Amino acid sequence: MEWIRDAPVGQAIRYLTKNKVLQYPEEKPDFECPHTYSNKSAMDTPFSEPSPSVSGDAEKVDKEPVEEAETNSSEPTDLEKRVTVPAEGPHLEEMHTQRTQRGQIERVGSRTALSRSSSQRDLEQQLSLAIAEKGPSRPIVPDRLDDGTILVDWYTTDDPENPQNWKLSKKLWVTLIICLYTTAVYMGSSIYAPSEQGIIEQFGVNVQLASMGLSMYVLAYGLGPMLWSPLSEIPSIGRNPPYVFTFAIFVILCVPTALVNNFPGLVVLRFLQGFFGSPCLATGGASLQDMYSLLYLPFAVCLWALAATCGPAFGPIISGFSVAAENWRWSMWEMLWLAGPVFIAMFFFLPETNPSTILLHRARRLRAATGNQNLKAQSEIDQANMSISALILENLYRPLQMMFLDPAVGFTALYTALIYGIYYSFFEAFPLVYNDIYGFNLGESGLAFLSITVGVIIAIATYWSWLYWYVVPDMKANGIGAPERRLIPALVVTWFCPAGLFIFGWTSREDIHWIVPTIGITIFTVGIFIVIQCIFVFLPLTYPQYAASLFAGNDFVRSSLATGAIHFSRPLFGNLGVDRGVSLLGGLIVGCCIGLYALWYYGSTLRQRSKFSAK
Repeated sequence: MEWIRDAPVGQAIRYLTKNKVLQYPEEKPDFECPHTYSNKSAMDTPFSEPSPSVSGDAEKVDKEPVEEAETNSSEPTDLEKRVTVPAEGPHLEEMHTQRTQRGQIERVGSRTALSRSSSQRDLEQQLSLAIAEKGPSRPIVPDRLDDGTILVDWYTTDDPENPQNWKLSKKLWVTLIICLYTTAVYMGSSIYAPSEQGIIEQFGVNVQLASMGLSMYVLAYGLGPMLWSPLSEIPSIGRNPPYVFTFAIFVILCVPTALVNNFPGLVVLRFLQGFFGSPCLATGGASLQDMYSLLYLPFAVCLWALAATCGPAFGPIISGFSVAAENWRWSMWEMLWLAGPVFIAMFFFLPETNPSTILLHRARRLRAATGNQNLKAQSEIDQANMSISALILENLYRPLQMMFLDPAVGFTALYTALIYGIYYSFFEAFPLVYNDIYGFNLGESGLAFLSITVGVIIAIATYWSWLYWYVVPDMKANGIGAPERRLIPALVVTWFCPAGLFIFGWTSREDIHWIVPTIGITIFTVGIFIVIQCIFVFLPLTYPQYAASLFAGNDFVRSSLATGAIHFSRPLFGNLGVDRGVSLLGGLIVGCCIGLYALWYYGSTLRQRSKFSAK
């Protein structure tokens, strides 16, 4: 019942029944408020001894920053909450010990850990929380402000409401829904490609105009996160409302998109579909960061990236045969058949993952249960000074500011955007190769996109092996270390990108079997997948407090270049040929390969000069 209670359908039932159905523990008659939330000073409540399972390494990493901050700084030591302790008194030493002990066994998600960190030392401290074993359950003493406010927190170190403490089965279920959601939206872009010829015939438009149904969708899902991502960070909103309301509109729009009888209307509907489908493309990663710690987040992000990369590859496969057998509208109906069940699963079984939102609702329930208006969540206090317009402005201005003023951010945005643009140019190159040269029909040419899926699977197996056998043991033993260490796999596979392109471009000939250029695409995919994974781990470790802005800006730049690639790739390949056109793109990638080595060698110097990076 908890899964349904925390999902959108459960919240709707609770609203309609005025919280009489699917109640939380605080709403039940037998609820007993934890002693630590009484009006008596929290300092008088002794904290339990720390778990003996907490490793010595974690204690060593965590304790030093807390003690130094206590003695040398007037700033609060907790990176999320304002902690006000009397300057002197009999409980000062006891409270200091309690807070140090709690820091070693409290669990935080990666997104919270990144937002708390403004220096490399902060990141090391957050990593210590990730590698410390849980041990027996311990109560968490809430912090108390000068005005008597008690900051509502998790009740215990293994509080089941904390997404970090969810069972692995629940985390994997939520990850699956997010991945299916992401696949559906990304597939919505390329599923249109096989329909272009039918649209040209029905509406009498040229090829460039017909391609707008694809390009406007891609542009829209690059613009959308600029709005939806900051909304999901508002504690009173959280992750689920932007997901559910926008995806409901996405599903509904599938119907008029399949029935529209004029071309301008089709383009507008496709743009709106991309815009309302976009929340998962940026916020999906935030949901994973809520559940997984810094140590294991890269494993989950790989699965999400699998969904994002394979989505566009599956589109032509699914619609290629049906459009050839029926008409162009079938691709739009297929989107409804895919997106509808995903929305139902999301509506009934997707719980809220934002810890700030969960604690805000807990604080409201505690006030109703106890009548104590001093019980508040930190997110409530933060939200009082939060402006939606300021959030959106920061998501528009900060990414552009960082890309222009920080060379590392600018280069990584350019590299990933170029990779993404080349990826979308395949929707024009593949028909020229597999239809015109090898004589495939529309459905068979769509099957060539399976090479991308094969490449991603190989890349995930390789990258996971590196994470499991090298990164995780190294981080446990030596800490996070320099962010540039995350680029090591990319330094090797970055050359796969131009190599795969050159193989594809120069072996696409009638006298060479079609499997050879297809292998080239697989090699290219292995390279781009691992490179992007390395970059997306490197960036938040270098700029932890700006991670959300970085990904929103990167997504916009990638989508913008992909939009342009959809339109320039056909004239490019038509004028130069597939061989020379692909070679031109491969040459640009070679320049980025050299730039990646420059980032590896000079990354530390760039970080020291940057006003944005963690020092």
